[in-house]
Amino acid sequence: MALDHAILVSLLEQPGSGYELARRFERSIGYFWTATHQQIYRVLKRMESDGLLDVRDIPQQGRPDKKEYSVAEPGRDALAAWLHEPIEPESLRHDLAVKIRGAAFDDPAALIREVERHHRVHSERLEHYLTGEWRDFTGPGAPAPLDAGQELQHVVLRGGIAYERMTVAWLDDVLATLHRIGPTAPQA
Repeated sequence: MALDHAILVSLLEQPGSGYELARRFERSIGYFWTATHQQIYRVLKRMESDGLLDVRDIPQQGRPDKKEYSVAEPGRDALAAWLHEPIEPESLRHDLAVKIRGAAFDDPAALIREVERHHRVHSERLEHYLTGEWRDFTGPGAPAPLDAGQELQHVVLRGGIAYERMTVAWLDDVLATLHRIGPTAPQA
């Protein structure tokens, strides 16, 4: 997926400035597609010059005008074309898994702190996802019923929750295995 498509989706959900878009990437879409502020601004400028985005200047008191981006018709067409293209199923490239297998040739117990760090990161991300789900989709302040866009946002979030739960469970298994086998002599 190109950053262009993630930006088009985000701006169709809600027009905004480059800063607002970068914040959205940090807050939600960034867990599935990451980009730096510089990348976002660079792509916004290119997409504007390609005619994919409309831009309007919004006057601000005591500050430069803010540019608000929205998707132009050619941008909608580009996104629709991409949505109809097949994509390759993702492969699981996982550096930690290779380290775990490679630990048989060193001291498996040496990986415990690294696996614990990954466990903390994924546990925190899971909590973040669950908090967002409660706030935006299942808690007392959530809209009911959800519209189609909200339903699709929620199903993506549920996928993230399932992935993080699976990852935390796998890391629990890895830690139990590393503790059980303890330090060993490297294999020949």
